[in-house]
Amino acid sequence: MILAFIAVIFGLALLVWSADRFVEGSAATARYFGMPPLLIGMVIIGFGTSAPEMVVSMLAASQGNPGIALGNAYGSNITNIALILGVTALIKPINVNSDVLRRQLPILMVVTLLTIGLLWDHDISRFEAVILLIVFAGLMTWTIGEGLQKKKDTLKSQMELEVSIHAMPIRRAIFWLAAGMGLLIASSRILVWGAVEIAHEFGVSDLIIGLTIVAIGTSLPELASSILAARKGEHDLALGNIIGSNLLNTLAVVGIAGTIHPMMVEPEVLNRDVVAMAALTLLLFVFGYGFKRAGRINRIEGTILLACYVGYTAYLLNTVFSA
Repeated sequence: MILAFIAVIFGLALLVWSADRFVEGSAATARYFGMPPLLIGMVIIGFGTSAPEMVVSMLAASQGNPGIALGNAYGSNITNIALILGVTALIKPINVNSDVLRRQLPILMVVTLLTIGLLWDHDISRFEAVILLIVFAGLMTWTIGEGLQKKKDTLKSQMELEVSIHAMPIRRAIFWLAAGMGLLIASSRILVWGAVEIAHEFGVSDLIIGLTIVAIGTSLPELASSILAARKGEHDLALGNIIGSNLLNTLAVVGIAGTIHPMMVEPEVLNRDVVAMAALTLLLFVFGYGFKRAGRINRIEGTILLACYVGYTAYLLNTVFSA
């Protein structure tokens, strides 16, 4: 048991560190080959910060632990909106000025509704997983088109600044790209093993472990990048990290895991976790879109999001201890 706890702590620490190295190497390599900054930020860095969720869910699905795979993906989305944006807005209110993000917010809402529809029969077949990946491919095509356009956007200027920070010689960039990915896979294996052992020892479902310990741990790169971006005044970048991560989790992470191994979906996932994710996505849309004014997530709204996370987590823990 002690070894399992050590595995989770060490696995999470190595996962976060290797994800950061992977992001730096990926961004610098893409910049070296002339990729536009907005495209690097939305695709390369977006993939990098979601790499922990992707690798963990892939491994969990391949090892027959769908609870961890789904709990990690949907739990990360809940954590991203309620905990990370809540904490970030409390530190510094987030202004939404980017037209790109204002177009992505309703897309995230539609994708969340698509998730509810696909999970309605309480399973994710390979066909449904492929649908998620096709939608993701279409979204990436649109994103690439946005990145290649010459229109000015606040997110684009913030991405240019962020990408310049990751500049490094090409050999070093390729080394960290490869090493970061290798360490991501190794740390994910350690983390999944430890999480499964703890779940079995305490009689807790894999799903609960995935929704809590694993989801929080794999969301740490988004937490660090969003807080740092907000403190530097890069508000659109802070929100863009979360929107991009949630789209990747919902479409790519679940899609890849379902393609590897079709998954039965426990009723609680649809009735509790996906409903919570949809409600928080709706709150994010209302707060961030702005309608007749500029979008803004102020400290009051950040407190509401954080309170939602505390309430959701308390409910999860109550189900564990009352079982």
